[in-house]
Amino acid sequence: MRYILDSALLIDHLRGVAAASARMRRLWEEGDEGMVTEVVTCEVWAGARDPDDRDLIALLEPLEFVVPGPYASMMAGRWRADARALGRTLSLADALIAASAEGLGAAVLTRNVRDFSLTPVRLETY
Repeated sequence: MRYILDSALLIDHLRGVAAASARMRRLWEEGDEGMVTEVVTCEVWAGARDPDDRDLIALLEPLEFVVPGPYASMMAGRWRADARALGRTLSLADALIAASAEGLGAAVLTRNVRDFSLTPVRLETY
């Protein structure tokens, strides 16, 4: 299975949240493909303890870094407009993460079901 790993999962794992760490362990044990985007990478580095956070580097290093293309940007914009029409707010970051997953045939692995549910992307929580 392919997953875009949301920043919530990565941050929770780094903070020692048992459910997040267990899910990360299963990801590797089951041979699933974990991917991150520039948005996820930016979000987790924004909260890094220091610019040389070795734990964060070790966590990100084995993950595939994917760069979404124009289709993902268009889909993200469309989903944000659709959410706004319903009186809801879908953040730019979550829209781009979801659109990246959709374009790659991946699910988003997150605990943030409320926001990602504004998109048609497959979700898995922990």
